[in-house]
Amino acid sequence: MSNSLQGRVVAITGASSGIGEATARLLARSGAFVVLGARRMDRLSSIVADIEREGGRAIALELDVQQRGQVQAFVDGAVREFGRLDVLVNNAGVMLVAPLSDVKVDQWDQMIDVNIRGVLYGIAAALPVMQAQGSGHVITVSSVAGHKVGPGFAVYCGTKFAVRAIAEGFRQEAGPHIRSTVISPGAVATELPSHISAGPAKDAVEAMYATAEISADAVAGAIVYAISQTPDVDVNEIIIRPTAQTF
Repeated sequence: MSNSLQGRVVAITGASSGIGEATARLLARSGAFVVLGARRMDRLSSIVADIEREGGRAIALELDVQQRGQVQAFVDGAVREFGRLDVLVNNAGVMLVAPLSDVKVDQWDQMIDVNIRGVLYGIAAALPVMQAQGSGHVITVSSVAGHKVGPGFAVYCGTKFAVRAIAEGFRQEAGPHIRSTVISPGAVATELPSHISAGPAKDAVEAMYATAEISADAVAGAIVYAISQTPDVDVNEIIIRPTAQTF
C-alpha cells in the first residue's frame, strides 16, 4: 500500500454526512483533492470550510443522484476544477425498509432511483473521463444487505445486490487500468436508519444499531485502503461489520 494520495482527485456522492463526509475528511487530510456532492449545500459548504482550514483542498457541488444531468455536471465540475478525476465514490444511498405487504411503492421507487440509477449515472459520467485518462477507480458503497436478505429488507437488499453485480460487471469491462471496488458495510453510525418510517421495521433496525454499530470513520478507512493500493492491485470487495454484528 504505497500509492500516495497526494493530489489525487476524488469525487464523493452523498458527502454531506455519514460515510461520505468521513471519507472526504480523511482523504483531504491525506492530501487528496476532494469534490463533495449532495443536496444539502449548507452542510457541504461547512465541511469544505473545515477541510480548507486544515490546509486541504475541496469544493462542493449540489447533487441529486436521481438526476442524470446533475450527476454529469458533478463529474464535469470535478474535471473543470482539478483537470482530472481519479476516483468516484458512489456513496449516496437510502434505506427505507418495510414488509412488501405494506406496498410502499413510492419508497421502492426512491431506493431504485437513488441506490441503483444513481450508481449507473455515476458510471456513465465518470467512465469516459477515466477511459480518456487511461486510469481511474470507481468505488461503490453497497451493504451487507447486498449479501443477505432479511424480512422487511427485500427491496433495499435487491438494490444492494444489484449494485454489487453492476460493480463486478464494470470491473470486467473497464479494466485493465480502471479499478472497481465494492464496500459493503454493516451497521454504521449514520443518518441512514432515520429515513425509515415509524413502525416495527424502524424499531427493529434502531434496536440492532443500538447494540452493534461502528463509526463512519471505520468505513472511510476501508475506502482509503482500497484507493491507496498500487495501480496493479484492485481490491474488489471489502465487507466491514461491527464485531458485535452477527449477521
